[in-house]
Amino acid sequence: MPAGSEPVRPVSLPRTWRPFGVRLAGAVLGGGLLVVCAMTWFTFDQETRDKFTVFQRLTLLAIGVGVFMLFHALVRSRVLATDEHLVVVNGYRRHDYDYAQVVAVRFPPGAPWVTLDLADGTTVAAMGIQGSDGSRARQAVRELRTVVEDRSALA
Repeated sequence: MPAGSEPVRPVSLPRTWRPFGVRLAGAVLGGGLLVVCAMTWFTFDQETRDKFTVFQRLTLLAIGVGVFMLFHALVRSRVLATDEHLVVVNGYRRHDYDYAQVVAVRFPPGAPWVTLDLADGTTVAAMGIQGSDGSRARQAVRELRTVVEDRSALA
């Protein structure tokens, strides 16, 4: 992690941090998968398409919906800082934390995402800030630490 002496821009609230690389990959891979599957289906001749039973078609549809739900869960991950509290959305789960509950914001080298240490001794992943985003993620961690420290002092 960079030195604490590095300047941190003032953070205006509300502020949302989202993973750029994951969102880009979800959109590109999800869209690409949809195009490939559609092109494959429509290049089959009618005789081949007629060989698929209703159960097989429903199975393919269910797999497609499952893959879409997985991509959607990854893409919607975020960390939102408001004046009142911190919101962490990981996949389809949302967690609201008072700033006083957050003891530390950790982002060790090589970690896939940020973790928040809570006052009750537990930790929670904050997948909205992903290590794969590089310097963008490091800047987001500095901003989040600043917000947490400032808001915790006010509580």
